[in-house]
Amino acid sequence: MMSISQGRSRRATLAGAVCALLVSGTVLTGCSEDPNEGTNGVGRLPADQIQSRAQKAAASVGAVRLHGTVVTSGRTYTLDMRLKEKGGIGSVTTDGVTFRLLRVDDELYLKADAGFWGQGPDEDEGQGDGGDDGKGDGTTDAAAADKLASKYVKVPQGDPSYKKFIGFTDKGVLLSGLLTLHGELATDGHHEQAGVRTIRVTGDEGSGGTLDVSLEGKPYPLRMVRAGRAGTLTFSAWGTDFPLQQPAKDDTLDYGKKLPTS
Repeated sequence: MMSISQGRSRRATLAGAVCALLVSGTVLTGCSEDPNEGTNGVGRLPADQIQSRAQKAAASVGAVRLHGTVVTSGRTYTLDMRLKEKGGIGSVTTDGVTFRLLRVDDELYLKADAGFWGQGPDEDEGQGDGGDDGKGDGTTDAAAADKLASKYVKVPQGDPSYKKFIGFTDKGVLLSGLLTLHGELATDGHHEQAGVRTIRVTGDEGSGGTLDVSLEGKPYPLRMVRAGRAGTLTFSAWGTDFPLQQPAKDDTLDYGKKLPTS
């Protein structure tokens, strides 16, 4: 006579065999493991709560690295920035020109080669038509460009460049603007980002952006595709501190209240 334990063992073996057969036939319903098992559990939450948890996790930690693209005012910026509460440092590329930004508290510094300063940091597309000799509004002359090249130039707070670039160095402002999806929120399955398991949240089926949130450790945002094709960013080094200090005096130029123009 078969014992109860033997019966349970046989049923378990049979169930395992049936599941293996279904998996081999690509029918996974009821047989796959729980994708949230061993995770931080946010994958079981509604989409709006996942987004909220990710935003809170991002705000709670002191430092982060982000890189990728941001499209604003019709221009694409490629960022590689390390940010924390009192400032940030990194590189920005736009229109084929790369420059470095450094902010310590309220002091913002910009470092670029002569080509950047020669075209003017605020030059609009199409400027300088006709007989323009390259020294119109928003540009610097060759002598000033050479002097500015490869130095950290202190950006005056009243200069248009200060308002334009400081947002790229502000962790709070940048993340609060980036980590918001638009439209109706929904989850879009389990994914992976840089070897870390994630749950994906979408806004309006992706047209309002997508956000991949870590299922391991704290629910940090790991990847953001912005609404309206306004860029894609990845986030890493959450909570990893980095040195941040003002540039040396011999590597700094201070032009007072306004950057020089010709």
